[in-house]
Amino acid sequence: MAAEERLMQAALRMADRGLGRVWPNPAVGCLIVQDNRIIARARTADGGRPHAETLALEQAGPQAEGATVYVTLEPCAHHGKTPPCVDSLIAAKVAKVVIGAIDPDPRTAGKGIEALKAAGIEVCIGVLEKDCKALNAGFFTRIAENRPYICLKAACTKEGYMTPPEGRWITGPQALNLVHLQRRKFDAILIGIGTAMADNPMLTTRLPGFHHSPVRIVLDSHLRLPADANLCKTAGIIPLWILYANDPNNRAGELESVGAKLFKIPSRDLAAAMHTLAEQGMTRLLVEGGPAIHTAFMEAGLCDEITVYRSSEIISGRGEAVFSPEKIKKFADRKGLTPSKTRLIEQDSLEIYRRKV
Repeated sequence: MAAEERLMQAALRMADRGLGRVWPNPAVGCLIVQDNRIIARARTADGGRPHAETLALEQAGPQAEGATVYVTLEPCAHHGKTPPCVDSLIAAKVAKVVIGAIDPDPRTAGKGIEALKAAGIEVCIGVLEKDCKALNAGFFTRIAENRPYICLKAACTKEGYMTPPEGRWITGPQALNLVHLQRRKFDAILIGIGTAMADNPMLTTRLPGFHHSPVRIVLDSHLRLPADANLCKTAGIIPLWILYANDPNNRAGELESVGAKLFKIPSRDLAAAMHTLAEQGMTRLLVEGGPAIHTAFMEAGLCDEITVYRSSEIISGRGEAVFSPEKIKKFADRKGLTPSKTRLIEQDSLEIYRRKV
């Protein structure tokens, strides 16, 4: 592997640490190299700023002059809450900028590259471009389709049922730990009101050493979520968003008083709901919940990834086999999702299908 690719891989690893923490901005990684030595490395900070390039330049200080910068996404060229990163790179007098992917945001989209070249800085574009685009699939999807990247996550029996014959749990503790690791990579987790009422979940990331939890979102058409639900009790600590269509019992004020943020959307319009989330800055959405929610997203074609934790010990189940191997294959073929990973987790298996970015 070429040195440029190895260094871009290191920048991608930095960027990956920001997934789920930097929205509405993309997760960007940046390295600064001088005399074949990495003198600075950074990722976009939590909340989306400062940007990776700004933080790396601060680390490098005067040593940035004449250095080569590796950045997973084109440096921004527009004025927002912070100055353009291209201006900082030009001011630091770097010699070369190696870019993984062009920024799809029309405010930048090539303008950063043009500015760097106009300043006499050498620019190399497209190093590990596929990987850089895949990492920020959520940011690209939000720009191109006005919705977040959507991953359907489910635990199911061997035949694809989400409800076991008896009890609640389908998969083992190791699979559950992986679910918590997965949650931390998303901006938000969404469930339906049925799951919220039946399970009274927290929807947090509960692993030692991890203190970040995504925004919790409930699809609650008629605002039925109780104010004493666990989601509401913790709304002042971990954000709770409720998407609703009607308020027949005048409960909006009560739910807002416990800290929930409410968004009114057209009834049963998932596309409108996803547009609302995109307008609020969401780039990556993990859909949990029960068969009804997953079926609705699949029927609406709103799915970029399916992650299935499948039991090998529990065979059948109750209700509909939403994630039977046959149904997943048909849906994946129709929507252009391809199997990207299958692995064993104790007595369970993990299956991942992804849409090409």
